[in-house]
Amino acid sequence: MKIGWIGPLSGANKTYGESAKRGVELALEEAGYKVGDLTVELIAGDDRSDSTEAVNLATKMMTQDRVAAIIDPVTSGSAIAVSAIAETYKVPMITATATAPKVTVNDDGKRKPFVFRACFIDPFQGQAAANFASRELGLKRAAVFYDKGNDYTIGLAEAFRETFEANGGEVVAWQSYSSEDTDFSAIMTNVAALKPDVLYLPDYYGRVSLIAKAAKDKGINVPMLGGDGWDSPDLDSATLAGGYFTAHYSEQDQREAVQQFATRFQERYGERPDSFAALGYDAAKLLLGAIERAGSTDGEALRAALQSTQDFPAVGGQLSFDEWGNPIKSAALLQVQADGSYKYITNVD
Repeated sequence: MKIGWIGPLSGANKTYGESAKRGVELALEEAGYKVGDLTVELIAGDDRSDSTEAVNLATKMMTQDRVAAIIDPVTSGSAIAVSAIAETYKVPMITATATAPKVTVNDDGKRKPFVFRACFIDPFQGQAAANFASRELGLKRAAVFYDKGNDYTIGLAEAFRETFEANGGEVVAWQSYSSEDTDFSAIMTNVAALKPDVLYLPDYYGRVSLIAKAAKDKGINVPMLGGDGWDSPDLDSATLAGGYFTAHYSEQDQREAVQQFATRFQERYGERPDSFAALGYDAAKLLLGAIERAGSTDGEALRAALQSTQDFPAVGGQLSFDEWGNPIKSAALLQVQADGSYKYITNVD
């Protein structure tokens, strides 16, 4: 039996792909690359976070390699594009880390029945961050930044704005930029004049590091919040120290499943796992469990088995799937430390 994996192993988001793939491989290694009497072969493809490349890889995997299922793509743009291919060929797809709502839902609002995810969705992240900012930190004036060409950042930004304003806060700056931008000094000059007391930066670690540094250079020394895209060893932790982000996993969680996973990952790869590794591991375990329950590699049987998942003891929290293929679980709120570590603060629903 063949399983496909798609994610960035090169380019700006390669650390996400590397971590997620390692989590998937660890789960398969623990299973001995077997499910029942079936031997599992993993076919991996590097999409460079490019949706066109992701579609090409998925099409080849489904039509030529004849994979039974696909894990990921890692980033939301690629996952949305590939989800349409999964529906066409009726091949189950479970993304570990793509958080955009459109991954599992069509433009007409109908469910994509063959598509699932192991991570919570963007509106949940934005809502949780806004509630923490207003209710726990008492902040009132937010500057929100988003990449106008990126579904992930738009989804988090919109959810944050809606919840922050509902809580009585004011979004004093609603600032867009493009993925090609590298100089944010002019933007920050304008934002500084608006006197925000919090910055919401829902982008991936590389862009966030650039934006945060530009803010500090302009004297904007206020709390910064973000989403799971911050979770990378390449985040500029010195600049973002004291900032908070929503995450799918914390190794400070003392549940046995978490501690066993963290120990095995450290032994296998010589480093501590991040959320992308944990979610890759969870996605693979969820798929293997569904294959075992289905007793078949038939697409419809696998889809039904995945949908029936209840109270699965995932590393990212006990998990069941709702009617949209999204997991029902909580999020961890972590604080960035100057040494690059993260401090677990609380769980948010």
